[in-house]
Amino acid sequence: MVTYGSATLGRARVAVTVAFTAHGLLGAAWVARIPQIKEHLGLSEGAMGVALLGAPVGVAVAVRFAGAIVARWGSRATTVAGGIVAALSLVPLGLAWNLGVLICALAVLGGSLGLMDVAMNAQGVAVERGYGRPLMSGLHGAYSIGTLLAALIGAAAAHAHVPVAVHLSVAAAALIGLLLAGCRDLLDRSVDALPDLPDEPAAASSAAGTSGRWVLVMLGIIGLCSFVGEGAMADWSAIYLREDLGTGPGLAGLGFAGCAVAMTAGRLAGDRVVARFGPVAVLRAGSLVAAVGLGLGLAARNPAAAVAGFTLFGLGVAVVAPVTFSAAGNVPGVPAATGIARVTGVGYLGLLGGPPVIGFVAQGVGLGWALAVPVGLVGLIVLLAPATGTAAAAAASPDAADP
Repeated sequence: MVTYGSATLGRARVAVTVAFTAHGLLGAAWVARIPQIKEHLGLSEGAMGVALLGAPVGVAVAVRFAGAIVARWGSRATTVAGGIVAALSLVPLGLAWNLGVLICALAVLGGSLGLMDVAMNAQGVAVERGYGRPLMSGLHGAYSIGTLLAALIGAAAAHAHVPVAVHLSVAAAALIGLLLAGCRDLLDRSVDALPDLPDEPAAASSAAGTSGRWVLVMLGIIGLCSFVGEGAMADWSAIYLREDLGTGPGLAGLGFAGCAVAMTAGRLAGDRVVARFGPVAVLRAGSLVAAVGLGLGLAARNPAAAVAGFTLFGLGVAVVAPVTFSAAGNVPGVPAATGIARVTGVGYLGLLGGPPVIGFVAQGVGLGWALAVPVGLVGLIVLLAPATGTAAAAAASPDAADP
């Protein structure tokens, strides 16, 4: 197995952190301008809903082929190229003159971000192996920071009445510059040909390879269970607070804000917690916090309790994605990008398909009961958490000295 020196790993860690931050900035760059885009094109709620399907369709197609693309071109090239294409897609997104152009731009944005997502997580797994300790949670924390920064910049641009086309064009140029300058030190292609856990005995590798498919299935289910809740918090928490509990529009927004801030904080602190207690214990404890917190918050039928419940949910699931992706990239006998692509594909089904399912359930039993669906799903993570043990095995066997 290739061993990277301390200096190389240190530069790669900075570069992959930049990539995760850029991914968050790219994905959220246009979100605050959705009302202006909808108004400019004269779209109804239904038509805008159709347009918003462009991004998930692009993601679904991209992650299907991500493993093969990374195998052919390498995770470094795919990370940078995917980010540049995503940045360029912001320009037609801001200039869209009809529904068709908007859908196509969003499909390109979603597809390129899907490729970048798989490739940068593969790079993150490689850097984590080199350090010999958990790093993925902090990287996903950088993504969350990028998302929050993009939302704030977009809100400021909208408040200042900056034209959408100008805002997104400037954002595209700035992000291309960030990717080219900040991602130069990603690890070379040798990292993409290293599927096995470092220093793993051959017999153990063979046995693990036999069950690798089922490990990936369980990891995908873990991701789906978490992402259903994340999507529900983003799309339904404000509606629940506003319409079911009768809060004002300002307080209604605090539900998702609390969830997002808690998730970011949890990810930034997650590596130290995972290193101390192990991924399985942390996932189980976090899932219990998320399930109990959200369940009690919904049962109280009180705005303050509900906001607290949404916040605890964000804190509890904060490390699920980074731990799951790290484990997917460390399944013996499976290239990192291939494992991550398979788990990402299943996970995104929850993120993109969960909110509509919550809506359908709410029509029958009410939104309060529908939001209990994520409670049950994160509870299932408690049972499936042992599948993440592959990440602990990788972290315990460093490729190189800690820089």
